[in-house]
Amino acid sequence: MNRLKKNNEVYLNLVNEIREIIHNARNDIAKTINTKLLETYWNIGKLIVENEQKNKINPTSSRQIILELSKILSAELGKGFSRANLFNMRKFYLEYQDVQTVSGQLSWSHYCELLIIDDKEKRAFYTKESINSKWSVRELKREINSSLYERLLLSKGEVNKKDVLELSKKGMEITKAEDIIKSPYVFEFLGIPENKPLLEKDLELKLIRHIEEFLLELGKGFMFVGSQQRITINNVHYYVDMVFYNKILKSYILIELKTRKLQISDAGQLNTYLNYYKTEVNDFDDNSPIGIILCAEKDEIAAEYILEGFDNNLFASKFVYVLPNKEELIKEIEKIMNE
Repeated sequence: MNRLKKNNEVYLNLVNEIREIIHNARNDIAKTINTKLLETYWNIGKLIVENEQKNKINPTSSRQIILELSKILSAELGKGFSRANLFNMRKFYLEYQDVQTVSGQLSWSHYCELLIIDDKEKRAFYTKESINSKWSVRELKREINSSLYERLLLSKGEVNKKDVLELSKKGMEITKAEDIIKSPYVFEFLGIPENKPLLEKDLELKLIRHIEEFLLELGKGFMFVGSQQRITINNVHYYVDMVFYNKILKSYILIELKTRKLQISDAGQLNTYLNYYKTEVNDFDDNSPIGIILCAEKDEIAAEYILEGFDNNLFASKFVYVLPNKEELIKEIEKIMNE
């Protein structure tokens, strides 16, 4: 019996080792194919641009040539050579003139989304963050549509050229509590009309049902601990709406949902919860907990008075149910930078 058990363990170990070799080989093959595909499309774009320059072809004629090229290549080689794809290859070469700067960690579909962004610094941010956060194409599209870049800049309070350059070069760097805050948070994935009244408990339940999307919106390093987490002080029970843990900051994140305007009492309530977590819940290697009040409305001047003076990391930010207007966010950033 022992011998049979030992043989089973040997076979199981052998199967696991073979499985790992096959998985690694498949991943390597997929990466090689992806890198080759990107190089191929880059070279096609280069040929199209060089042909235009050599023969001094104007934009109108170029569009017609690409259309005819698409018909011929599609007939001979099949899918992948649509007019739109050929235009993307052309732009791919123009925007990344050194093929060495193209990352094999991103797919052609990622680059097609990135090429839509004309602002080079903004595109660099989304490129860096797609690699760092391992975003799928769907996640990348969502973050672009939700204006993540602009919201992160606005959350810094005082935007300057240094902030813009650092964000484009490094992506989201999380080293302190302020780095995880966005302005505003966007819950478009809940499918709630903008002006529809909603109870806090209903909003909480909807966020839990869409926890994967909510974690994406919160950002890197977030893990869901639970909702309505009980705190007991002198035999009186209190409940934190939602608790997360951020493995980068090594901190508990306590979130209180308010489907109304930020009020004075909100800060005191959440500060009490933070003190409890710091004393009763934190392990010896945990950093101080962070509190975020997510509210439907927030007056910036009133918020300064409400949130000032606490020893704990306490923040308040608005949430919205619809995607923010990009143009308005950009104007807001430009206004702050000009001031």
